[in-house]
Amino acid sequence: MTIQRQIAFWFAALTVTVLLMLALRDILLPFVAGFALAYLLDPLADRLQKIGVGRLGASLVILILFVLFFILTLVVLVPFAAQQLGALVERIPSYVARLQQLAVEQAGPVLDRIGGRSALPQMQTSVGNLISQGIAWAGTFLQSLWSGGQALLGIFSLLVVTPVVAFYMLVDWDRMVSTVDSWLPMKHRDTIRTIAHDIDQAIAGFVRGQALVCVILGTFYAVGLSVIGLNFGAIIGMTAGLLSFIPYVGSLTGLILSMGVAIVQFWPDWTMILATLGIFVFGQFVEGNILSPKLVGDSVGLHPVWLMFALLAFGSLFGFVGLLLAVPLAAAMGVIARFALRQYLTSPLYRGGETVIIKPRIDVDA
Repeated sequence: MTIQRQIAFWFAALTVTVLLMLALRDILLPFVAGFALAYLLDPLADRLQKIGVGRLGASLVILILFVLFFILTLVVLVPFAAQQLGALVERIPSYVARLQQLAVEQAGPVLDRIGGRSALPQMQTSVGNLISQGIAWAGTFLQSLWSGGQALLGIFSLLVVTPVVAFYMLVDWDRMVSTVDSWLPMKHRDTIRTIAHDIDQAIAGFVRGQALVCVILGTFYAVGLSVIGLNFGAIIGMTAGLLSFIPYVGSLTGLILSMGVAIVQFWPDWTMILATLGIFVFGQFVEGNILSPKLVGDSVGLHPVWLMFALLAFGSLFGFVGLLLAVPLAAAMGVIARFALRQYLTSPLYRGGETVIIKPRIDVDA
């Protein structure tokens, strides 16, 4: 098969896959969630196997514990978070208005000297309109994700189907990997294995490591802001931790929200305002110097801008299913793009001479 025919074949396969996902996106959520859950829990099942627990028993124990934890979180945490988030969204316009008032009061003498006070009403109106539009856009985006992911399923079917799919996938995971490996074309098997290993390392390093970082940071921010008495401190901290899945976005969002609320609530007590700032500075120090190097590592290769684009693009196309697929697909595309770039840099198209063949690195036991 010529290279042109291979490219045409894989392009046609990719097109068919995307079209099928678009056509079936309303029913894919429990299956994609089950597959993702099995992937995340597979290392734990492997560890239980090493200590003598059968694969079936390990899968059953892990899934039961996870479902119990998920239900407990859903019953206890979600209602509180929803109530707090709704109250915070309602209060944001009043917080913005108060911040504008404080800015005018503190900057009034300076504005009088430079003659800029006359532009303040127009500026306040523009900022208010921008905030309102941002809140409306965020609400519309979240609503589209929810409706797109739950159009035909409902929350009950999601809770029932996902654990079943995850259980069967977890039991048969190693067998499925071996079967797919046996289908690889023999001529390119080593290269494909190397690329697949790099993709797995990127996905595992980021998803599993960054998820743990999010939990730790969210807990720290929520507890710290609540201890100093910040209004909506718990929900702001949890939001900052959740958005920390995208590097820098979570901490920046949490910092802006918490500082805005702190200034309105504590002004002119600078001690509590600086305490709020200190919580995020300390959290960023711990994340950058301890958590991320230990749990995520430096070999992930997912740039924050690329990750944000992938989340927005796949979320817009496939709803909540797209959000679940965004990170693994972005990681896979990044690995393939880097491999293609290496091939290009050793090809006659770039070098203008003979092709330099890059052989995949294969570890051989001594």
